[in-house]
Amino acid sequence: MKDVATNLAPKAIGPYVQGKIVNGFLFASGQIPLNPETGELMGKTIQEQTRQVFENIEGLLTSCNLTLADVVKTTCFLKDINDFADFNAVYATYFATSFPARSAVQVAALPKDALVEIEIIAVVK
Repeated sequence: MKDVATNLAPKAIGPYVQGKIVNGFLFASGQIPLNPETGELMGKTIQEQTRQVFENIEGLLTSCNLTLADVVKTTCFLKDINDFADFNAVYATYFATSFPARSAVQVAALPKDALVEIEIIAVVK
């Protein structure tokens, strides 16, 4: 197992690592819309926060020499399922060639009162 640590994504805000590479897969911890430099929550709307989450995911992937095309599974947590359509509109723009498998659920609350959190699994070449 190899830990992933990068300044291209927010530092862990608890007792966990940003990701682990195991047996040819990257298992990434969930990303919320934090600014990687300041640790502050970014955006007020689901669209803004989803874009920031993807910036963080792309930073994490870049640090492993991967791209969104390497993502095989996402798990998406929404504070309000009524944001589902607006979330999907932004989410769809990040996967140009094919979509990964996905789960999406509403949760009661997210860290720092975020509106969205996404975790990924990617294949490591």
